Formats: sequence, structure tokens, C-alpha cells
Amino acid sequence: MKGLSVLVVGGGAGLGAEIVPMAVAEGATAIGIVDRDGDAAKRALEPAVSAGLPCHAATADIGTKDAASAAFDEVVRAIGRVDTLVNCAAIYPRRPILEISDEEWDASNAINVKGTYHMMVAAVRHMREQAARDHVRGRIVNITSVDAFKAHPGNAHYAATKAAVASLTRSFADEVAPDGILINSVAPAAMATEKAKQAGFLPELAAASRLGRAATPGEIAEWVLMTGGPKNTYMTGENIIVSGGYIYA
Repeated sequence: MKGLSVLVVGGGAGLGAEIVPMAVAEGATAIGIVDRDGDAAKRALEPAVSAGLPCHAATADIGTKDAASAAFDEVVRAIGRVDTLVNCAAIYPRRPILEISDEEWDASNAINVKGTYHMMVAAVRHMREQAARDHVRGRIVNITSVDAFKAHPGNAHYAATKAAVASLTRSFADEVAPDGILINSVAPAAMATEKAKQAGFLPELAAASRLGRAATPGEIAEWVLMTGGPKNTYMTGENIIVSGGYIYA
């Protein structure tokens, strides 16, 4: 990530919070976070603060276009630019398929799909201007899930939103390729975040991996940074499955 300014949406906890210190360690020059939990976002920025980097945490509900655009612009004003956008924000409500309410569908779509879409739109507009002005290739990495590609009873609405994000990734990547903007997604299987540990379903999912364990957030973050960093110069529109053998592409 050397020389790049990075914005992590949903960076207050879980995978997003793991990406921040790793990006700092790899040479990122500025860090931004957008999260619903402003206090968590500020805590997650501590590695950037300690390194003396320009950084900023914006508090927003990205389920609306205006709020997402305003949050993106707020970060740009604070840190100067965004070279790499990582979309980690998502909710993971588990519910039997016949019991999912309209409210649960709407909440999942608002954050997981619309929120990702709104942040991508804001980023593409910004990155197109940068590409025209500075000839710098922007990069966007979306977090999908193996649930988008393998049936997972009790999680249909989440799986549907992640399949939608995979589709958005391909559509955006195809449309902005002439601008030099590279857009990909990373699909983890079971990941040992604090929230997953507390929810109680992690042992079952971890046992389904051929490696017999869940991934650490850092193991997934490595792929996110590779995909969104300067070493990726040619891959776009792809979904990288990092599942420990839970599924194979």
C-alpha cells in the first residue's frame, strides 16, 4: 500500500479494523474510515495517528446516497484523496428463510448492497478526476462472502446481498476499466472476528473448512491489500474466494 491513501468503509471493527494497521505497516500515506459507530472508528484509527499520518473518521449510515456521498467527501477533505476504497460494511442477520421480515430484508439491502453501491459511485467519480489529472489508477475492493456462491440455510437474505455485491463488482469493473480503475472483490468463509465469536456459529462454520478452522481477520486482510494495492496492475472484475477449502471456485 506504499504511497496510497486508503478509505475503509466499516473500518471500526472486524476485518475493516484489521486492514487499517496493516495498511499503515505497508506504507499507506493516509487513512480514512466511514462507520456507523464513530467511537469505534476513531479507536481503529489509532495506528495511523501513532504513525503521524493524515487520518479521519466519518460517522454515517451509508444506506442513503446523500449520507454516503457526504461521508466520502468529508474524508477526502480531511486526508486529501482516496486511492483505494475498501467496502467492508455489512450486517449479518441470521434467520430461517420462512421467517425473514420485510424490515430485515430492507436493512440488509440498505447496508450490504445500497451502501456498497453508493460508496462505489462516490469513489468512481473521485478516482476518474484523479486519473485524468494525476494518471493514478484507483482501486476498489468489495467484501463479498462464500455465502454468495454456496447455499447457506438460515442466511438467505445475507447471501442474496453478497451475490448482489459480486454482480455490482463485475458491472462497475467493466464500465470503469477504460479509466484505469481496478475493481475486485474478496469472498471469505468463516472469519474469527469478535462479533462472529460472540454469535456462537463460528465452530460449525470453521469445522466445514478443509483446514478445520476459521480464518483470522489478518489472513483475509492480506488478500484485500494485495488486491487493492499497487502490486495489482491487471486484475479487475474478479472475485477472490479465500475459504480454507470450504468451497472451490
